[in-house]
Order: sequence, then C-alpha cells, then structure tokens
Amino acid sequence: MLRTKLAALCLLCLAAHPHAAVRVDVLRSVGALPPHISGLFEEPIAFQQAANGYYFVFDRRAHAIYMIDPERANARKVVDVGQEEGRIIQPSGFDTTTEGSFVVADVPRGQERIQIFGPGALRTGGFFIAGRAMPQLIIGNYALTGISSLQFNGDSIFVSEPERGSLITEYSVGGVPQRTIGRLRTTGHEQERDLHLALNSGLPLVDPTGGFYYVFLTGEPMFRKYDAGGKLVFERHIEGREIDDLVASQPTTWPTRRLEDREVPFVQPIVRTAAVDPQGQLWISLIVPYTYVYDTHGDKAQTAQFSAAGIISPTSLFFTRGGHILVTPGCYEFNPNRR
Repeated sequence: MLRTKLAALCLLCLAAHPHAAVRVDVLRSVGALPPHISGLFEEPIAFQQAANGYYFVFDRRAHAIYMIDPERANARKVVDVGQEEGRIIQPSGFDTTTEGSFVVADVPRGQERIQIFGPGALRTGGFFIAGRAMPQLIIGNYALTGISSLQFNGDSIFVSEPERGSLITEYSVGGVPQRTIGRLRTTGHEQERDLHLALNSGLPLVDPTGGFYYVFLTGEPMFRKYDAGGKLVFERHIEGREIDDLVASQPTTWPTRRLEDREVPFVQPIVRTAAVDPQGQLWISLIVPYTYVYDTHGDKAQTAQFSAAGIISPTSLFFTRGGHILVTPGCYEFNPNRR
C-alpha cells in the first residue's frame, strides 16, 4: 500500500513539474588546439578537419583562414585579408569538404562573393551573388546575410536565401542557381518584407545520410527536414525548459537598427549554430548554453552541454570522420559518447 501511494505521489510531482526528470548530459573536452596555436586567433568561428587530418580554422575578425597539421604542432595562414581574388574581406561563411576543399563567403565593396579553394588552399574559382548584400539579422556586432550560413558538398553550395522566395538556394561551383528548396514559413509579418525575411533566415544543412535540414534561427523555434529531391519530410518545433523564457518573451513588434544607409529589424536569434552528425542526427546549439539533439525522425533524443574551461556556448559544430565534435570558441574537441 505504501509503495502504491509513493508511486502515485511521484506521478503527481511529474505532472506538476514536467521538466523535473529531464537529464542534461555534460560532454567534457577530450582535446584542443595547443595554446601556441589557439593564441594566434582573434575570433575563430569555424574549426573543421579534412580526411587527411589537416585542420582549418576560420578567423572572422582577422579576415583569415589557417591550416593546422594533423599533429597540431604548426599553423599557417592560407588565406589573408584583402578584396582581390584569393583574399577575403568582411568574411562571414566557411565550410570544408572531406577532401580538403573549402569555400569562404565575404563582402568586398558591398557585394556578396563566394570563393572556392581546392586542396592545398589554391583558389579554383569564385562568383558574386547578384544584388547588394542585405543583412537578414544581427548577432552581436555582426550583420548576417544568407551566405553567412553556407554549406559545401564539393559539387554544390547551399545558402539561406529567403529573398528568392524559398529557404535554400543551391548554386553550382560556377555560381549558377540550380534549384531552390523549401517554402517560406508564415510569420504574420508578410507586409514587412525585411522582418518576414529575417524570421525565415536559417541554417541549411546537408545530411550525410541523405537530404537536408533547415534550422530557423529566429522567431518561433523550429526546423524542417527535406529529402534529396527537396520534398518536405517533416517539420518539428524546438521545445525545452531551457528556452521557455526566450520563447515567451518574443516580441510582437521589433525595433530597427541603422546599418549603413538603411534600417534593418533587430531580431534576436534563439539558435546560435547547428550541425548534422554522421548518423543523420541534428544537433542544435541555442543562444543559451544548451544543445538539443534530434534523432532521424525529428524527436528530441538528448539535451547536452559542452564543458571545457567551464560551460561554453558553441558558435560552430563540426563532426569529424571519427565522430568527434570540433567546437568553437576555444577550438575544442569532444567525444559525444564520453561524459
């Protein structure tokens, strides 16, 4: 009888406090770039690795890309600041392939540009996006445009470009739009174009097991999964006690901020970054220092935190071929299976 009463009491407690039993897995760093290398960087916002073991670090504030040997002993700057071809100015987006090719997005003279570099960091091509760079939202001191969140699979470049009327635009390496993927979501602000586009800004992610994810950065937290042909598979809301207050405090009207010669909506993101692991699971890091992991069906499988020199809020996530996670800031390495 006593056991039955205790069980009933536990059920009542869980009903009154539905998040009480939620577990947060703390992932602890298993490595990092040594101080004599990490000390070279001003603001690393991407830390990735090619199949040959070489690492790449994208330093946005320094307008530079570094390559580090597999032993993590030496680093050299392979792309430096400048407006001419082969250099970068006001860079915002970066991604590598397993073969060691990479793309970087920058904005010389107010024009969005994407440059492609082959193995060895030799420039193999590049193109400008038609039109003038228009910010979608502002994070901290940086204005983000669609090319800030590009993905590169070696053959195509995928960017968030809601101003084209769809969520994702696929470009060839020659700069030709191949197709668009995903309808814009309804925001209730369709008459305010800049705000409507800002609330549709997001991260296009290539799923290594097939298809694409699109994670919305702002507004109502959600993500979508598309198959390889661009057909919607499912849509899921991002929910959790860690962001309850953020979601509840979302405004109904947004202030604007002066940027160059125009006013842009000041829309605070809820998602900071996201990535897909080798098994096709989606990892979403929030503005608060938590990361939600969703399985291939779109169900939440885990809530995690990254711990290195204290709890960190990832600005980028990258999965190595061995399944480890490379994280900025700090250029740390984590084993997702080791707590």
